[in-house]
Amino acid sequence: MNIKSLLCIFLPLVIYAQVPPVQWGENVTGVTTQFHSDNKEIALTFDACGGSERSSQYDEELIEFLTLHRIPATLFINARWIDANPQTFMQLSRNPLFEIANHGTAHKPLSVEGKNVYGIQGTASVEEVMAEIQGNNEKIEKLTGKRPRFFRAGTAYYDEQAVAIARSIGMEIGGFSILGDAGATFSAPKVAQQLMSAKSGDIVVFHMNHPEGGTREGVVKGIEFLLTEGFSFVRLSDVKKNLIRIP
Repeated sequence: MNIKSLLCIFLPLVIYAQVPPVQWGENVTGVTTQFHSDNKEIALTFDACGGSERSSQYDEELIEFLTLHRIPATLFINARWIDANPQTFMQLSRNPLFEIANHGTAHKPLSVEGKNVYGIQGTASVEEVMAEIQGNNEKIEKLTGKRPRFFRAGTAYYDEQAVAIARSIGMEIGGFSILGDAGATFSAPKVAQQLMSAKSGDIVVFHMNHPEGGTREGVVKGIEFLLTEGFSFVRLSDVKKNLIRIP
């Protein structure tokens, strides 16, 4: 391991371990929520969470629709989902329409002091924050040869210290401006309504691991509407230089 790699590991431990966080939520300092664009562009993102049989499902028809209509997207994939769907993951990673991003190793909220949300226990230290990010980074890089650029925590909750740690090791936090399906709990009409409300520069979050829900039907209807309105779609890496972060 070279000096730069060692510094990336140990500097966050030294710098952030002594500083208590004051923020907690989806929208804390440093989280990316939108992007600047002079064009009618929207970024679609899809989470794959894993961890149980239900959460490790795959909405193949949704991905087939995106592929057929040449709709690019950023896929935030958890390590447990990869383990449950290894062949599908590799197929997705080889599709040039899609960018593979990191949705955590154990799908934990990202905290330096063990905060929790929705009954899910977050990481409890700087070391655990690093492990939650780097464990899946290493898995994805080993499988694909590419290290992810973007990270979204399980539940998309953070404290600002955890965000600063992620950014110190080169990760952008993939937040969002539109809640597309609320963890795949929205009905199809509600999903479509959320997507059709998007404006240029919005980042929308959906789930690709719940084919039994209303996500697919709503996304299809929403995309078809936005295409008629002259919108196009981008991956987060396509607009990386124009990302807007919470100050």
